[in-house]
Amino acid sequence: MVEITDVLAHSRAEKAGIRAGDILVSLNGNAITDVLDYRFYLADTHIDVELRRGEDTFTVSIDKGEYDDIGLDFATPLMDKKQRCENKCIFCFIDQLPRGLRESLYFKDDDSRLSFLHGNYITLTNLDENDVDRIINMHITPINVSVHTTNPELRIAMMKNKHAGKVLSYLDKFKNGGTHMRGQIVLCKGVNDGEELMRTMRDLEALYPAMDSVSIVPAGLTKFRDGLYPLEAYTKEECREVISMVTSFGDECKKKYGTRLFYPADELYIKGGLPLPDAEFYEDFTQIENGVGMIASLAEEFGAELAFLPDYIEALGDTQRTVSVATGAAAYEFIKRLCDKLNELCNSLKVNVYKINNNFFGEQITVSGLLTGKDIYEQLCGKELGDALILPANTLRSEGDLFLCGMSKEELADKLSVSVDFSTDEGCDFVSKIFGVNPF
Repeated sequence: MVEITDVLAHSRAEKAGIRAGDILVSLNGNAITDVLDYRFYLADTHIDVELRRGEDTFTVSIDKGEYDDIGLDFATPLMDKKQRCENKCIFCFIDQLPRGLRESLYFKDDDSRLSFLHGNYITLTNLDENDVDRIINMHITPINVSVHTTNPELRIAMMKNKHAGKVLSYLDKFKNGGTHMRGQIVLCKGVNDGEELMRTMRDLEALYPAMDSVSIVPAGLTKFRDGLYPLEAYTKEECREVISMVTSFGDECKKKYGTRLFYPADELYIKGGLPLPDAEFYEDFTQIENGVGMIASLAEEFGAELAFLPDYIEALGDTQRTVSVATGAAAYEFIKRLCDKLNELCNSLKVNVYKINNNFFGEQITVSGLLTGKDIYEQLCGKELGDALILPANTLRSEGDLFLCGMSKEELADKLSVSVDFSTDEGCDFVSKIFGVNPF
C-alpha cells in the first residue's frame, strides 16, 4: 500500500474521483508495494483501482491505453525507501570519502529497482528468492550486477557479507528465467585479478547470452584510505597485462559468439599508455556508463559532426570566439586533440584546454566525474578562459546543480567571472557548446 501525494488535474485518476491522501492498495487485485508493481500492473487497458480513504476501502475502474499513465504522484520515485547496501566492500568508494560532504553522498544504495530504472549496479545481496522470482515474472531486464568474482569464498571476503557467495546462484536463476544481465568486475590488485579474473570470466561466459556484456574496471582509490583494506593502484605494466588478458579472452568469445563479451575500462588503456580501440571494438556500447568505450564513442561522434563544420562556421559568422574546456587528467590528451582539430579548421575560434588534477581525492582519481568545483576554481583562477568555460556534465550531480564539494555551478561562474556551460559525452553537444551555436 502506498500513499498518493498528488493527482494531476484533468487526468483519468482525477475524473475517477481519486484524491491526494488516498492509499493505493491494489491494481486489478495485485498488491502495490513500489514502483515496479505499479508500472507492471498499470499496463493493462482496464484497471480496477482499490483505494483506502480513512476507514473506507473502495474501488474505481479506469479504461486507458496500454501504456498510458493515469495521473498519480507519490512521495518518492520508487514509491518506497531506497534499499541500503549491507556490504562493506574492500574497494567501496563511499568509504573513501572525507567528512563534510553532502549527506546524500554517504548513502550506499543496492537496490534492484534502481538497476532497472536508472542502470545502477547491484550486488544481489539484498535479494531473496521472492525478489528474484518477481524480477523474472515481471520481465524486468536487464539487471546490472556487480559480480567482482565468481569465487564464493573470495566474494565473501571482498564484500564482507556472509551471503555474498550464496547469492551467485541467482545468476543461473536469472538466465533460466529469461532475464538479461550486464556484469561489472571492479578489479583490485592482488585480490581478484590474475587467475581469479580468468575464473570469473569463464564462469560469466557460461551465462551467455543472458549475460550480454561485462566491464572490467580498476578500483578507484582516493587519498582517504586510512584504516581501510591496503589496496594499491595498478602500474602501467600491470594495466597492460590486464588488458592483454581481457582482450585475448574477448577475442575467443568473439569467434565463438560474435561478441567479445568482456571489455576493459578506458582508464586501463590510459594508465597503461596504450591507444584505445576504435568504436567498432565496443559493438553496442552496452558498458559506456561504466567508462567503457566512452572516449571511442565521443571520437566517432566528433568525427561525424565535423561534416557539419561549415554550418557551425557560418552560424558563428564574423564573431571571434574564445572558449575554454576543462577536463580530468584521464581524458585531457584526447580532449586536447579534438579541440586542436577545431582550432586548426576554424580561424575565428580559439579553444583553450585545461587539465584539472584531482587534488581533492588524490592523484589516483583521474576521471572527470569526480572533479570538484573547488579544484576547478583553484586551477583555473587567473587563466585565460575567454567567452565561456565548458565542463563535462558529469561533474555535476544528477540534478545538474552542484559539484561534489557542494559548490554550485552559479558560484563557480561567479568566482571565475565567466559563463560556465556543461557538455555531455555526445559529439554534437560537445561541438555545439564550443561554438556556442546550434546551426540546425
